[in-house]
Amino acid sequence: MVEPEQAIDQVNEIFGKHAGYRALHAKGAFYAGTFTATPAATALCRAGHLAGDVVPVRVRWSNGGGNPGVSDKAPDVRGMAVSFRLADGTATDLLGQTAPRFPVRTPEAFLAMAKAVQKPYLMPLFLARHPDAFPALLATIRSKATVPPYSYGEVTYYPVHAYRWLAADGTATWVRYRLVPTGGRSERAAGEFSGPDRLHDEILARLAKGPVGFTLEVQQATAGDDPDDPMALWAGPWFDAGTLSITGPDPDREQNGEVVVFDPTRTVDGIELSKDPILLYRPAAYSASVRRRAT
Repeated sequence: MVEPEQAIDQVNEIFGKHAGYRALHAKGAFYAGTFTATPAATALCRAGHLAGDVVPVRVRWSNGGGNPGVSDKAPDVRGMAVSFRLADGTATDLLGQTAPRFPVRTPEAFLAMAKAVQKPYLMPLFLARHPDAFPALLATIRSKATVPPYSYGEVTYYPVHAYRWLAADGTATWVRYRLVPTGGRSERAAGEFSGPDRLHDEILARLAKGPVGFTLEVQQATAGDDPDDPMALWAGPWFDAGTLSITGPDPDREQNGEVVVFDPTRTVDGIELSKDPILLYRPAAYSASVRRRAT
């Protein structure tokens, strides 16, 4: 398996080296808000942020690539990272992207795909070596996941990985998530947002009118659904697990030397990880990226 430092080297070869920035999702900003779980989520999981109380959250919306100077008009997946901040000082994170399906199972395949996306003449070779990626990439095209959206607040985000929820009585349920906007066009602010930072400008104007909402929808696994495979399609039902309300910008994040990392393996009691190799690889890659940001 490719070493994390080598993986970051390859990402930097694709997008360039940009001191002080993330290797991927380099262009983004922080926002603050709250989350309130539904009774349906509370019944299935004993995690503190799902108890039904109002929980503060940190949110980062971003473009997916590693160039912090890219225009928001450029095609790219968009990301929404959420950190749920529990009363006892712990936290747990979800990282979503606009692509509805993940197209690879290994870090090596992900790096090859990232290079092919940036250099399309490499895509036929990538697909020849990874033919099982084609349905997921086709789903990305059909969903217009890389088409620049009008707003970060009007698109659905799909966290890639599955997690094992534990209820108060120990009952276990494998779940997946999606973050679905609740407002859309009705929350649009007046004005034109056409500059290179138009997504950030638009969301600030939208937040000035009022909170931006998302529903955390959860899919329960059924017999045969594989929680360890990030490419697997599940057939289980979805339900409303809670509401995110993003209330405004959070300009104090990553100031005065602070480094914020959203880590999909950061969990709390009541939530357990799968054996998904992409999921388990990510913390080491993030640590390698953080070390470079800090130097």
